[in-house]
Amino acid sequence: MAGSGYTDLREKLKSMMPYRDGHKGGGGGGLPREPPEPPYERKRRHQEDSGSEPSDYEEQKEEEEARKVKSGIRQLRLFSAEECAKIEARIEDVVSRAEKGLYKEHTVDRAPLRNKYFFGEGYTYGSQLQRRGPGQERLYPRGEVDAIPEWVHDLVIRKLVEHRVIPEGFVNSAVINDYQPGGCIVSHVDPIHIFERPIVSVSFFSDSALCFGCKFQFKPIRVSEPVLFLPVKRGSVTVLSGYAADEITHCIRPQDIKERRAVIILRKTRLDAPRLETKSLSSSVLPPGYNSDRLSGNNRDQILKPKRSHRKADPDAAHRPRILEMDKEENRRSVLLPKHRRRSNFSSENYWRRSYEYTEDCEDEEEDGSPARKAEE
Repeated sequence: MAGSGYTDLREKLKSMMPYRDGHKGGGGGGLPREPPEPPYERKRRHQEDSGSEPSDYEEQKEEEEARKVKSGIRQLRLFSAEECAKIEARIEDVVSRAEKGLYKEHTVDRAPLRNKYFFGEGYTYGSQLQRRGPGQERLYPRGEVDAIPEWVHDLVIRKLVEHRVIPEGFVNSAVINDYQPGGCIVSHVDPIHIFERPIVSVSFFSDSALCFGCKFQFKPIRVSEPVLFLPVKRGSVTVLSGYAADEITHCIRPQDIKERRAVIILRKTRLDAPRLETKSLSSSVLPPGYNSDRLSGNNRDQILKPKRSHRKADPDAAHRPRILEMDKEENRRSVLLPKHRRRSNFSSENYWRRSYEYTEDCEDEEEDGSPARKAEE
């Protein structure tokens, strides 16, 4: 072996198999071994090397879905700082009245880091129903929630009508969502069988964001990257219709609520929306001789569990999977959408972040050609 110039058999073997140097990462020259490739990177490289599926194909699909979402969004900067301050003072008054117990029971719905106030029309969802799942939401009996406050008409709705965001008389449901830092609402589609389109929301107290196509996991709470990330400024109006309202979920992530934030959601209920008629809303047990035909439409056996409006909850328990069914997009769409509008490949599981700020000044609204311009919600 000395005549061949090698003093160690391992050196000779290494010289005979040079291709192993790069593979092992421990070749000549004393170079450090490279860390192993992550599995997803190896898969991507394999797809590119084999030519089975170009890497830009998925990106194109994601870009296309993001474009579809944008087509159903309209935003306006409509309320000045002074107007916001007036409205925020009124929201504080709502919170104060609720704390004093001055509203009807079903007007107020409390959850950790988020309180909801129903006016005009309220509806059931999540753990309030014995039969859970998409399409099971029901309007409360008429009169079970307080009327829309006059200040909402005077300070908010009137301005939206003046700027032709919605037609006169459109709104009969106003909901105020009041979020504390770290609060959220899981991915959902506003019930298609309950509300007309568009969905109009006005944001107050601080800037935030609305995300589309996210998936939530719990314990601990985790949220996937959105198909579209939409910044929402204080005083801005966001209008959702078409694809953005019906074909993909939207949510507010905990990381996007850095300060207190409130949103007023203005909608119109459908004339054929199913409605609970029972007055036994606080009981989950049917009284003797109860006739289930008292429930309208397909509401049979849709009896409410005890209301949680005044329950004191542990903040660490925020947004547990009691409303996780709102995140089951394919389920919701298969239940609620006609066959010709269903898609076999629902792509809200994309994890590519699309940062997009689709905002315009109110004076430019005449030039807006978005499908959301039509008051169809």
